[in-house]
Amino acid sequence: MHHNIITLKLKRKVEIAVISDVHLGTYGCHAKQLLTYLNSINPKKLILNGDIIDIWQFNKRYFPKSHLKVIKKIMTMAAEGIQVIYITGNHDDMLRKFSNTTIGNISIVDKIVLELDGKKAWFFHGDVFDASIQNARWLAKLGGYGYDFLIIINRLINWFLVKLGKEKYSLSKKIKNSVKGALKYISDFEHIAMDLAIENDYDYVICGHIHQPKMQQKETKKGKTTYLNSGDWVENFTALEYQFKRWKIYNYNHDKLIPFFADSDVKEMEVTDLIAAITIFNTKQKKSN
Repeated sequence: MHHNIITLKLKRKVEIAVISDVHLGTYGCHAKQLLTYLNSINPKKLILNGDIIDIWQFNKRYFPKSHLKVIKKIMTMAAEGIQVIYITGNHDDMLRKFSNTTIGNISIVDKIVLELDGKKAWFFHGDVFDASIQNARWLAKLGGYGYDFLIIINRLINWFLVKLGKEKYSLSKKIKNSVKGALKYISDFEHIAMDLAIENDYDYVICGHIHQPKMQQKETKKGKTTYLNSGDWVENFTALEYQFKRWKIYNYNHDKLIPFFADSDVKEMEVTDLIAAITIFNTKQKKSN
């Protein structure tokens, strides 16, 4: 009983949580961190913006329990009344044959437009741009088998670095940041998304696909929009959260203990709830001793 109260008190309420590019079923996926994040929030809507399960690289020999737990957690969230919207991506494009299907609280779509406090938000994965961006297909292979191999090598390097007391290093980030084609692809992707959003009068355009968490505004003579990218759970461990009429990029490594406050009143309320939960926990501990 007490444990349930504590769990409820410590969950952060958000209107919308957006995750993408989880790549369940690959070595690069950090399912345990994602599970911790999902257990820490209580959203009204959970948007899965593509490449959640990596069907391209699906291998029966490698699908750890932690990866299955993420799927089970998402199903549980839906069963508890949270609206789960699964937007198809390129690594899970087989699901596109089920597009516009709804079962209970889970919907599968290719794209969706939501109204958020009077503003229009356009959600889609982003692989639709690959046909129009030069070098996109070559760069997409970084997310394939070569990328998986890179992650394994990187983990070995980081194991040695940690033993030596040094900071971890990201090989794939270094490669992407040093290849001019990769940088141009990311920039082109972001600007195409923003230009299309402005043309169609969308206040927000929310993508995944390029594994680059970002929030950027663009204004032209035709109008303005805000571009948001949820990043990934391979390297960045990031999500997007919408609460109190604003967006925030959640970073697992930096924000684990940072609450999402709108103002001092909400902050005070959250702290009071936290103190109440800790008091219940301490009382329980004393009784058991």
